[in-house]
Amino acid sequence: MTKTIDAGPANTVAETGWRARWPEWAGLAAGLWSLVYGILGLCWSLGWPGFPFGERDPSRELTLFAGAVPEIGGPIIAVLGLSGAVLAVAMARHGLPPAMRGPGVVFGWSCAVLLAVVIPDYRVLMMLAYLPIFLVGAPFGWPPVSYLDHLDWPTVNLMLLTFGGLLWLLAVVSYQRRSRLNCGNCGRGATTGAAWTTPASAARWGRWAVYVAVAVPVLYDLTRWAWALGWPLGLSQEMWEDGQREGMWLAGAILGLLGLAGAVLTHGLTHRWGEVFPRWMLGLAGKRVPIMLAVVPAGIVAVIVTSAGLMVVRQLIARGFSMDLWATVGPMALWPIWGVSLAAAALAYYLRRRGTCRRCGRG
Repeated sequence: MTKTIDAGPANTVAETGWRARWPEWAGLAAGLWSLVYGILGLCWSLGWPGFPFGERDPSRELTLFAGAVPEIGGPIIAVLGLSGAVLAVAMARHGLPPAMRGPGVVFGWSCAVLLAVVIPDYRVLMMLAYLPIFLVGAPFGWPPVSYLDHLDWPTVNLMLLTFGGLLWLLAVVSYQRRSRLNCGNCGRGATTGAAWTTPASAARWGRWAVYVAVAVPVLYDLTRWAWALGWPLGLSQEMWEDGQREGMWLAGAILGLLGLAGAVLTHGLTHRWGEVFPRWMLGLAGKRVPIMLAVVPAGIVAVIVTSAGLMVVRQLIARGFSMDLWATVGPMALWPIWGVSLAAAALAYYLRRRGTCRRCGRG
């Protein structure tokens, strides 16, 4: 027997900013993004330059579309993009007829997963991870390469696809909530939610998710620190010396430090200092950590590391795994586990801390 909960005051609308109104604009944003890509696909099919896949991608061997050509890929992108634009706007405006709701949700989730996780590769993660290294090292002339040289159009396109996938994720989640007459912001309805969504339950399973999300990247970090300290773990001596001359291991060690910082922040999802700023943070000490300040970055990182890990898994399946180079790709093949566990940890943190919804008054 379901238990009815208090829906709170009927006029409880404490937040009206754009962030609080995301259920209203997410579908429109996903529709606009899809429209732009639909038009681009149409242009590419007509011979316009800029098709970002296939032979025009210098790293096409990493992608699922190494053999894509604009004569075929362009029309497919045009049809999917324009159809997605119509569907997204209809979802935002509650315009889907009953017979189309199921297929529409399937299409929306397919767009979200394909665009954000399946199609992109590790270049999205590398560009985001190396950005702080280049910003800090630029005044000192290090690294001895240009960041912009690696930020070519195919890579930018992958980043835009990831962004579009995240928009579709918000759009379909909002649509499903509202179509069930639940609050678009918190997802709560007139009855109690599942037992696993309670704060006490989320605290239990979220703790295990944090353990996994911390352990997996640390394995990657250890190999990179070993190379930087002179131990060719999992490498031939010749390969290690080549990387040493090119400065690769120093960059890897810095990435390892960033990974360690991320692991520490992930660990905070289950500790008080992840909810209240610690005393040493001047100006913020004692203030509550905004929930989305932790959830949004963790969610984005979860998406891009899962995508990067799936690319590594695809490469291993296609080329085979050599034990001679286990340390170079082995830890990265575990990244999908890292991404899923980090997403679960962020969700548990949200469920544990969300409290009363400021839009609907439930909770």
